[in-house]
Amino acid sequence: MGILLGVATALAWGSADFLARFATRAVGNLRAVLGMQAWGATFVTVLLLVTRDWGHLFDRSGWQPWAWGILAGAINTFAMLALYRSFEIGKLSLVGPVSASYPILAVGLSALSGERLSICRALGIAAALLGVFLVATGDNSGSKRYETEKPGGIAGLGWAIAAAFGFGILFWLLGIRIIPRTGALPTVWLIRVTGTVITFCLVIAKNIPLRIKNKRTGAQVYGMGFLDTAAFVLSNLGMRLEQVAVISVLGSLYGAVTVAFAAIFLKERIALLQWTGIVAIFLGVALMSA
Repeated sequence: MGILLGVATALAWGSADFLARFATRAVGNLRAVLGMQAWGATFVTVLLLVTRDWGHLFDRSGWQPWAWGILAGAINTFAMLALYRSFEIGKLSLVGPVSASYPILAVGLSALSGERLSICRALGIAAALLGVFLVATGDNSGSKRYETEKPGGIAGLGWAIAAAFGFGILFWLLGIRIIPRTGALPTVWLIRVTGTVITFCLVIAKNIPLRIKNKRTGAQVYGMGFLDTAAFVLSNLGMRLEQVAVISVLGSLYGAVTVAFAAIFLKERIALLQWTGIVAIFLGVALMSA
C-alpha cells in the first residue's frame, strides 16, 4: 500500500507541475505559488474539519507539534521558490537534473538515521534515481536555444542546488520527526498555511497585484493547489506505512510524469534516453515493491 501511495504522489505532483508550466508564465512564479498555497490551505482545512484528524495540535502536546509543522512549511516554501527561480534564470539542461536529485540527500540522511534497506530496495532506488536523471537530461533538442536565451547558468545552478537541498531536508524531517510529532494531515495544513503567509508577505512587499483576472489561469492555479496538496497528503500517509527513503524516491518520479504529459498533450518528442529513463523508473518501482 505504501508503494501505491508513493506512485500516486508522483502522479499528483507531476500533474501539478504540468499545470504550473502555464500558470507561472501567465502570472509569474510568486503569484502562482501564492495561489497554489492558498487554495491548498483551503482544501486541507475543509478536509480536517470533516475528518477531525488534527493530530497532536490540540491534544495538549504543547508547542512542539506546531513548531515542527511551521518549520516544514518554511523549508518547503523556500525550496519551491528556489526551484522556480532556478528554471527562470538558469540553463534547463543543467538545473533540471540538479533540482530533481533531492532524494539522494533524503536517502543518505535516512541511512544515517538508522533506516536500513534490503539489497533489492537499494537497487530499486538506484534504478529510479538513474531514471529520473535520464528523463531530465535526455532531451537536448532545445538546450542550445535555451542556453543562448539564458546565458550564464551559475546563478541558476546555485538555486537548483538550494532547491534540492531544501526538499531533501524536508522529506527526511517529515518521515523521522515531523509526521510522528504533528500528524500526517495537520503537517500538510501547517505547510500550506505557513507557505501562504510567507508568499503573501513577499507579494505585498514587491507590490504585485493579488488578483488573477484570467479565468483559465485561475483554474490552473486552483488545480495546482489541489494536486500539489493531495500529493503531500499521499506522501505523508505513505511515510506512515513505508520507509522514508522509498517514499522520497517514488515521489521524485514526478519529473517523468510531467514529461509524459508533455508528450501526450503538447506533442513533445520523447528522446531515446528519456524512454530508457522511464523504463529504469518502472524497474526501480518493481524492485522496491518486491
